[in-house]
Amino acid sequence: MKHIQYQTQGTCSILIDVQADENDVIQDVAFLGGCNGNLQGICRLVKGQKIEDVIARLDGIRCGDKLTSCPDQLCRALEKLKIER
Repeated sequence: MKHIQYQTQGTCSILIDVQADENDVIQDVAFLGGCNGNLQGICRLVKGQKIEDVIARLDGIRCGDKLTSCPDQLCRALEKLKIER
């Protein structure tokens, strides 16, 4: 099992906790801070998905005039987690 606690940058959430199995399938995601309802939805939608599939769908999403978003920051966390073997 792989695990990361990723400090976000440029979003209302401040931390993303992610666990994935040895096949890069996401087992659990939790956000600290941010829009609680929306982030709960994202967590449920990505659970059971392959890391690369989630990155392909969520990478580059922006929140308002910010250069990033919570889904985009999740992609940064997943990229870092995928590298850690």
